[in-house]
Amino acid sequence: MKKFMDEEFLLQTEAASKLYHEYAEKMPIFDYHCHLPPQQIADDINFDNISQAWLAGDHYKWRGMRSNGVSERFCTGDASDEEKFMKWAETVPQTLRNPLYHWTHLELKRYFGIEELLNPESAKRIYNQSSEMLRSPEFSVRSLLKKSNVRGVCTTDDPADSLEHHRKVAEDGFDVKVWPTFRPDAAMNAENTSEWNAYIDRLSKAADVDIKDFASLVEALKKRHDYFHELGSRISDHGIDTAYADDYTDIEVDVVIKSLRAGKDISTSELSVLKSAVMVECGRMDSDKGWVQQIHLGALRNNNTRLFNSLGRDIGCDSIHDVGMAEALSRFLDKLDQEEKLPKTILYNLNPRDNELLATMIGNFQDGSVAGKMQFGSGWWFLDQKDGMERQLNALSLLGLLSRFVGMLTDSRSFLSFPRHEYFRRILCDLLGRDIENGEVPADFELVGGMVEDICFNNVRDYFGVQL
Repeated sequence: MKKFMDEEFLLQTEAASKLYHEYAEKMPIFDYHCHLPPQQIADDINFDNISQAWLAGDHYKWRGMRSNGVSERFCTGDASDEEKFMKWAETVPQTLRNPLYHWTHLELKRYFGIEELLNPESAKRIYNQSSEMLRSPEFSVRSLLKKSNVRGVCTTDDPADSLEHHRKVAEDGFDVKVWPTFRPDAAMNAENTSEWNAYIDRLSKAADVDIKDFASLVEALKKRHDYFHELGSRISDHGIDTAYADDYTDIEVDVVIKSLRAGKDISTSELSVLKSAVMVECGRMDSDKGWVQQIHLGALRNNNTRLFNSLGRDIGCDSIHDVGMAEALSRFLDKLDQEEKLPKTILYNLNPRDNELLATMIGNFQDGSVAGKMQFGSGWWFLDQKDGMERQLNALSLLGLLSRFVGMLTDSRSFLSFPRHEYFRRILCDLLGRDIENGEVPADFELVGGMVEDICFNNVRDYFGVQL
């Protein structure tokens, strides 16, 4: 019987152990998609306690706590930080076989040297020890990034954001690169006319463009895209339920935007036209600047109206969608490809049924210009766990080139989440190690170990063309 989470955690063979300890473990991290607050990095804050670092904004944990019968007061409400932690400690023993159990104990072990299991009996000791450490200069957020061997992170930012905090981090000469990501979802999410107009007013002010039609919307987005580029951004991101690829003319999009600006609600077909047009224009911008385009597909968001009305978005009430996307996604990518404007692209699915769909879709648009131009992204959100990662890795291996994969990301709001890269690397090495032991892959550790190093860091560094 193996000891829980020892040095051979998730590594079931000697070959897997060799691959991890001699190749994967030492590699630095480029976390090219996360939701870390840039202001906290700019100010190099210290958290007062483990609850602030762990529970604030973590909808994964909130979902687990709610499922364990914990009142909302202890998730997002007015309970004290210590009270919230105690409720999380009550929940942790009930998360066995959920990735939360592994992530929790990996983070306690890697950052604080705590090997004791978190439960109601150990909670007070763990809360006090970890919180005291977090208040020390050695545990400021910049120090946490360096402790995790992070070379670069890409935060997720709105086109209207000032990016003042990214500018400060760059001016400080911080060792870890912190780049913004251009996420224009709000410019096309016009389901609510008044909310869309409020956002467009904000974008107009940021870009100094009077947005009144399609041309002026594109102009405003382009000006902000240029600004992001000046501050080091080389990546965009779209979080959409499905792909959008309607045929449209500029005049048709003008009609939609003018209707919205006049305060009128639009039809579902008009909304799809707007989204299609914005996606295409942003793809062209990314191509012109040599950026990477990310597309996250398949989330059904804000299912709980009561909690949405009281708490807003991103509070743990989203789920996997079953909407179709193959034809529209193909048309969207093909439209840009026909114009020779298809940028490097990473596609992520939230429904595991779509693994093979994306793994085969990317092969349609590889053009030989760069190795792995089109990427099937790592297991995302509900799929960033052992089974989800293995299924993604297997689909990519069988239908594409695993060796060109750009690897893992945290997609997290927590500065303590970087052991998720370790989790992924152990799973990757275990998969390849079993293949070696079974004689399905040669026991050539220079070959296989080199591929592991590439997937962990080298591929993504080269894909973005950045110095880290």
